[in-house]
Amino acid sequence: MESFLFDEPLADMELMKEKFAKLLLGEDMSGAGTGVSSALALSNAITNLAASVFGEQWRLEPMSAERKARWRKEIDWLLSVTDHIVEFVASQQTSEDGKHMEIMITQQRKDLRMNIPALRKLDAMLIEYLDNFKDQKEFRYVSRDADESEKGNAQRTDDKWWLPTVRVPPNGLSETSRKWIQHQKELVNQVLKAAMAINANVLMEMEIPEDYIESLPKNGRSSLGDALYRNITEEDFDAEAFLESADLSTEHKILDLKDRIEASVVIWKRKMHNKDVKSSWVSAVSWGKREQFEDRAETILLILKHRFPGIPQSQLDISKIQYNKDVGYSILESYSRILESLAFTVMSRIEDVLRADSLAQDPTPGNLKKSPSKTDSEQVTGTAKSLDTAEETEKLNKLESNGSMTLSDFMEWEMDQDTETKEEESGNPDQMLKVDETVY
Repeated sequence: MESFLFDEPLADMELMKEKFAKLLLGEDMSGAGTGVSSALALSNAITNLAASVFGEQWRLEPMSAERKARWRKEIDWLLSVTDHIVEFVASQQTSEDGKHMEIMITQQRKDLRMNIPALRKLDAMLIEYLDNFKDQKEFRYVSRDADESEKGNAQRTDDKWWLPTVRVPPNGLSETSRKWIQHQKELVNQVLKAAMAINANVLMEMEIPEDYIESLPKNGRSSLGDALYRNITEEDFDAEAFLESADLSTEHKILDLKDRIEASVVIWKRKMHNKDVKSSWVSAVSWGKREQFEDRAETILLILKHRFPGIPQSQLDISKIQYNKDVGYSILESYSRILESLAFTVMSRIEDVLRADSLAQDPTPGNLKKSPSKTDSEQVTGTAKSLDTAEETEKLNKLESNGSMTLSDFMEWEMDQDTETKEEESGNPDQMLKVDETVY
């Protein structure tokens, strides 16, 4: 028994040594010094760990205890690096003779001190939301190898053929289950938005690499193409109308549009901040117009990000991550990105269940098409807004009180709510008398 207790810590120690050796070598196991930077090595390590732990989250069910333990242990190792990324701050100190003096002390860098605890909280919440599905018995999964008759109406019509098919009762989910699943979807959506906000802010702080800048065309028109440039620069511009006119039929086309718009934004920003006086004279577009076009382009990018949260990273994002040397940014970006990805996956699995429920209630051919999920893109108006991390965190705190409710908890909560409603409707006779006296 004693040897078994000692074996596990020793195995953990060996695994930790191996992981940090790879990080120190920059993933170049030959030791020839041709490895990647520490920042990129850490980013890759967090990304690969998440892929191995969450990569097969194909069902709405709790993670196994083994996977949870592995994730907690190994992500803690990688995040421990941030404890040693510090900055100097002024501090008041009182000497033995009572004199006050100001000295410089070190503390964890501000962005890490704020965002690492927030990301850990989002991490824990997502795992907890998956745990909430342990008691559900109203839907089940059918293997992709099952007979067509067993899969029923809810066969997958998208390109994710490897995912199992969801089956619900013939008449759909009960009203209570449907409300509870919708509630879980809202909770996961808040986590998704908070992770997106942190990731967007970190990427915004990263420098644009010179290699990316050198690859850009000379002007925004060349990047966008004549048709897109004409649409984005017309007087009566409307972001939604612009996207309706664009071809967004495939993931590749969405990503291509994002790449073109991001490139044009970088070009316009650089021209506006260019101190060379001659460049402003030879340009056919005024600074004011460029600023207006940039705002429009950023509005479109924000809508795309909310409407298609699962699309791959753009060329600009990949370039920033690849050439970034700041280890703190690297950890924040990769951790928020993998949580964003997990939240999107859980949202997709919830939508699979709701889609199966919708088909059970109305199995007409027109209902087979997956309905688009509600996003916040409808709320984005004509001016670009940056994602507000603090605002999303506040929303999460409000929802967190009911976040850990399982289906059975939710059913009890609903019964209490119904009882309170009936009591309110029946009214208190004494209170009604007082109201009557006041009226008459």
